[in-house]
Amino acid sequence: MHCPAIFIGIMCAAGTSAFAADLTGSVQAAGKPVRNAVVWLEVDPPPPFRQTSKVLLDQRNLSFAPQVLVVRVGTTVDFPNNDKVFHNVFSFRDGKKFDLGMYPMGTTKRIVFDRPGLARLFCNIHPNMAAYVMAIDTPFFAVSSTEGVFTITGVPPGRYTYHAWRPGGQPLTGSVSVDALQRLDIQW
Repeated sequence: MHCPAIFIGIMCAAGTSAFAADLTGSVQAAGKPVRNAVVWLEVDPPPPFRQTSKVLLDQRNLSFAPQVLVVRVGTTVDFPNNDKVFHNVFSFRDGKKFDLGMYPMGTTKRIVFDRPGLARLFCNIHPNMAAYVMAIDTPFFAVSSTEGVFTITGVPPGRYTYHAWRPGGQPLTGSVSVDALQRLDIQW
């Protein structure tokens, strides 16, 4: 396929006759940047998903890394214990419910996130440990940086319903048209 000149913020999607855009934006609450906000676009029907790489939610220094993880529905997430103590990762409400039981350093447990939703993760041995796994049914998503900015790459032009979530905040929903010049700035 021959693609015409590439413009800033737009790239030609291989195998399609349409252009795909990178949707950039920012997330703020009370005028301050929000880190670890999840922003995603609905697509109907969602394209098929096949996991091609390992996805990790690490346990190290008595904390989870990353604190917020976004995965496609059907993703297997590995939970390695890289601390010198036992952990027991569990999620008991919303999203995927599970309890991995206690396991020592150097071992890994796995969970398949087989339906959309937010799983709040904790360790019943270390009450200060908390993380989130958002399972979504779309390839178009991003997590905001420390500066509250995000980029959703390779989005075909069109009008989408977007969703935004952040730890401690209410979910937001709206609509956005994706084209070369559009930004999505979200305010809580």
